[in-house]
Amino acid sequence: MDAVAIVSELALKARMAARTLSTATGAERKAALYAIAAAIESRSAEILKANAEDMARAKNEDMHPQMQDRLLLNEARVTGIANGARLVADLPDPLGQVLRHSTLPNGLDLKQVSVPFGVIGMVYEARPNVTVDAAVILLMSGNAALLRGSSTAAASNQILVTVMRDALAKTKISPEVIQLVPSDDRATVKALLNARGKVDLVIPRGSAALIRMVVDESTV
Repeated sequence: MDAVAIVSELALKARMAARTLSTATGAERKAALYAIAAAIESRSAEILKANAEDMARAKNEDMHPQMQDRLLLNEARVTGIANGARLVADLPDPLGQVLRHSTLPNGLDLKQVSVPFGVIGMVYEARPNVTVDAAVILLMSGNAALLRGSSTAAASNQILVTVMRDALAKTKISPEVIQLVPSDDRATVKALLNARGKVDLVIPRGSAALIRMVVDESTV
């Protein structure tokens, strides 16, 4: 299956699953984030083992020490990731907020109310914590997540997504709202950026070069 087909399939799964987000209450979305935080802490050993695989590969490939530090996870950083999810859960519900309200001269009452985008793609670099940061922010705002991280953090990203999906499986929200886009083929980035009609928004997080590439090449 080529990159375009892979991204299209993941986007479709995410969109179908997003229906469970649209029917979830703010309290249910918050509870899902707390469940994710607890799961990350309880499965810290698995996460650190996967990260050790990424770190070993990074050292063998002589990755710059600064980049290795961004990639590295330890007990304190895993706890920080979990606490970050809790901080997002503690924020006010962003959905259903009246952003603008006016009444026309003919008596027509108009309201602009905050709603989800739908399916959002995130493109980011070596920091595995972004996998969780992005996912929980998108879930809190009622959006399904297509996560495309760096191949250097492939094992870390995979276990973090697995842990989050396992946690969601115990809630009313479908685990399919989080999809990990394969990072072993650079073509999946371009496929995500050009998935117009399947992905509603793409957000880059990382270096200026990454952001410029997304801005220049995205049709979403």
